[in-house]
Amino acid sequence: MRSVVAVVGERVAAFELGIVSQVFGLDRSDDGLPVYDFAVCGAEPGEVPTTSGFPVRVVGLDKVAEADLVTVPAWPTLDAPVDPAVLDVLRAAVERGARVLSVCSGAFAMAAAGLLDGRRAATHWQFADLLARRYPTVHVDRDVLYVTDGPILTSAGAAAGIDACLHLVRETHGTQTANELARRMVIPPHRDGGQAQFVDHPMSTTASDTDLAELLDWMSANLSDPQPVSALAARAVMSERTFARRFRATTGTTPHRWLLDQRLRRAEELLESTDLPVDRVAAESGLGAGDTLRHHFTTRRGVSPAVYRRTFQN
Repeated sequence: MRSVVAVVGERVAAFELGIVSQVFGLDRSDDGLPVYDFAVCGAEPGEVPTTSGFPVRVVGLDKVAEADLVTVPAWPTLDAPVDPAVLDVLRAAVERGARVLSVCSGAFAMAAAGLLDGRRAATHWQFADLLARRYPTVHVDRDVLYVTDGPILTSAGAAAGIDACLHLVRETHGTQTANELARRMVIPPHRDGGQAQFVDHPMSTTASDTDLAELLDWMSANLSDPQPVSALAARAVMSERTFARRFRATTGTTPHRWLLDQRLRRAEELLESTDLPVDRVAAESGLGAGDTLRHHFTTRRGVSPAVYRRTFQN
């Protein structure tokens, strides 16, 4: 992935454009991070107003034809038709094998181009019903942060757009690069796309949430140990039913899924940074046997642990 563009319409959401610009548009080569040829493109070169009141300067659509990744930030004018030239370059990008990523309501422009027909897609929960009504052939997933279907990656609100961008960086360059980029941006390195779009209780805002945050830290530090829900609930001094409810309310997912995701992340790090045999990686990451690691890893990554190691090992 060398060339990345953001495609905008007659107006653009400043923050969502800023997200893709932060991830793909800054030169962080001093930290050893990838550098991309990045451009903001529109149907007409010149200034485009933002939802925040200031304009941004865009180039024409020619650079879209050579981009490895085409991003579509939030699309503020949902009731206006999308410029046919924009629709054409989006279709052409998928046809030639480029990846396409939308943030928030950018999914509407992709749907207008027909790119989401028959595919799963995500958008901000506020717009999910409208997307489903307007484009009934799109399988709108109302709850997830982001979802990949073929070359298409769609994401929910602004923060989920960051998660989706980091997910793509992780797929392309490996866990270490994605984690270093997240550290540079001072954000959490990973949230799984299947997590809920919003949680009932933000982390660390009350004493009880702080207790659960401490438990999550302990779980992360002891991934190789068995962690049944009964033991976790006892450590949190809660009944199992209360613990499961509170865990989902705080993290947006179940204890089992959260643990599996953390263990797969740890396995990725070990595969990248060590020469440990796969069985040892499985044991140290808490996944038990090598066959279990291979099953979950292939389901998540689409490749075996051995192929992943050959691709991303330092």
